[in-house]
Amino acid sequence: MRTLVIDTATEACSVALFEDNVLIACEHLVVGRGHAERLLPMIERLPEMGKAERIAVDVGPGSFTGVRIGIAAARALAFAWEAALVGYSALTMIAAATKDEAEASDDETIAVTITGGHGELFWQCFNSQTLRPLSELASTPISILAKQLDQHCVFGPGAPALVAARGWGEAISRHPNASDFFMLPHGSANLPPRPLYGRGADARPLA
Repeated sequence: MRTLVIDTATEACSVALFEDNVLIACEHLVVGRGHAERLLPMIERLPEMGKAERIAVDVGPGSFTGVRIGIAAARALAFAWEAALVGYSALTMIAAATKDEAEASDDETIAVTITGGHGELFWQCFNSQTLRPLSELASTPISILAKQLDQHCVFGPGAPALVAARGWGEAISRHPNASDFFMLPHGSANLPPRPLYGRGADARPLA
């Protein structure tokens, strides 16, 4: 089965095409803004214009606009191709892609952060061995989160700001990448294709 993966939840824009779990083609760019202009041409450059039986899309948390661009494209293509459509978390994707680095740092917890709005960071912690979530998805002011997270290594695009606020530690600024899709833990790519945002200790899908 072919799977098209779309990821526009952060400053990065990426697409990947898989045959079963084998990567056929991918493209990844850190664009900041302009996901809408970049995404469809990237899909069109994939073999057979990315046509697949299943589409997986990053549902956030992340950029309010970027998340919606990716989901809108995924929904349209799934409808046109009569393809299955699933969602996955940007935070889980980063944790899965950085698992080896986290284990090498001797931290038992993978702390993942993504830049949010209003001076806040989206964040979540995962077990470095199993990738099991150890906390709920949340959005917290950087000044407060700097006093809460004590892992030496912090991962994700929000990591540099957090480490700077703490004044110690190592920031590994990794964006989610569509080509890492099959690193996700089994069963985690089962979210509804709706934007996911966290506020406080609450995470909810928005229509």
